[in-house]
Amino acid sequence: MIKKRVIARLDIKNEFIIKGVHLEGLRKVGDPNKSARKYYIQGADELVFMDAVAAYYDRNSLLHIIKEACHDVFIPITVGGGLRSLDDIQNALNAGADKVAINTMAIKDPSFIEKAAKKFGSQCIVASIVAKKIASNNWEAYTGNGRDPSGLSVTVWAKEVENQGAGEIMVTSIDSDGTKKGFDIELNQAITSHSGIPVIASGGAGTNKHIVDLVENSKVDAIAVASILHYDISDIKSIKSSMRKQQINVRL
Repeated sequence: MIKKRVIARLDIKNEFIIKGVHLEGLRKVGDPNKSARKYYIQGADELVFMDAVAAYYDRNSLLHIIKEACHDVFIPITVGGGLRSLDDIQNALNAGADKVAINTMAIKDPSFIEKAAKKFGSQCIVASIVAKKIASNNWEAYTGNGRDPSGLSVTVWAKEVENQGAGEIMVTSIDSDGTKKGFDIELNQAITSHSGIPVIASGGAGTNKHIVDLVENSKVDAIAVASILHYDISDIKSIKSSMRKQQINVRL
């Protein structure tokens, strides 16, 4: 059986980890490289670095942070935000990233995922889907770090990115992000039932129980957590211990 992964997510603006609620009201909460090392030592399976303001500048400004992180961290690193071309992806991989997360460009040009997967391999390409609930059992995909509605149904889009060659999907719930009130389990159930590739759930973890509830009630393959770590509410070791107590197969 494939083990569930616990991933530390670091959203970054101007050299600082930031966190908000519903992807808004961003405030500084830490140093990305110190935190990356801390979460690695705690036992994170992977790290995700997201450039929170790349949408404003049409570029990713995290490459020097990724290069530095690679000196201290020896687990897979995903970088996302502002990756607009195959050269941008190449630069991220050259800096030390193992995977890239693509959202806005994939929606602007659906062939982008296909081109990227063909050049770099599906295992490198994570389709980042930022979702907002618009009706019962219906979510819309957003671009621009959750600012701009795309008109696309999240479940339809999840199937499309899989067909285009994405190796994984990371789904972020705008409604749950930063609330620490639990994941949108219905959203993750909907995505996993429409997708045949691994799904990473992001947005809403405030307790270890929230993570256990999500894993027990959906088929997600990984959980990306942020606030619960940045605010020292819990840590990776404690999260995994809680999962193991509920017979969830997780790396220790």
